[in-house]
Amino acid sequence: MLRRKARRVQEDDDPLDTAQERRVRAVLALGGVPQADLPDGVQQVRLRLLERTAKGYEAPRDVSAWAAVVASNLAMDWHRAKRRQERLGERLASLRQHEHPSGEDASVLSLAVAQGLDDLPDAQRQVVVLRFYADLPVRSIAEELGVPEGTVKSRLHTAVRALRARLHEDEVV
Repeated sequence: MLRRKARRVQEDDDPLDTAQERRVRAVLALGGVPQADLPDGVQQVRLRLLERTAKGYEAPRDVSAWAAVVASNLAMDWHRAKRRQERLGERLASLRQHEHPSGEDASVLSLAVAQGLDDLPDAQRQVVVLRFYADLPVRSIAEELGVPEGTVKSRLHTAVRALRARLHEDEVV
């Protein structure tokens, strides 16, 4: 009895009804998101609706339409991330075709980057680590840090420029 009641409470708390969830799945699928990633996409839509409510924003007039737009945006984000990964893979493949640095050269480069990171201001180091080491998208970093995306991009730009200058200054690259 207790389990049935708990299940009913969970179902009542779901911000998407069955028809809305089907619509979100359809938008994601038609947007080219692979079948295996559809449950994650639906959860992202739910999460964004719950976050909106938690922040005290007024509920969307038409939750179904709002959820479809969010799903469409998620599908576009998925494609952007896929293209970014493909470009990164191409760049890595082209680097592998060139002369590989010796183990010693790679160690010197890793040490120089680590030292360069230590010299960055905390806010810049944080976004570099989240973006390039944790592989988080700019949007997620901005949301987690509670700053605009433009601020994250600006910090990344400044930090990368400083790291690049440091590596050239130290004659590592």
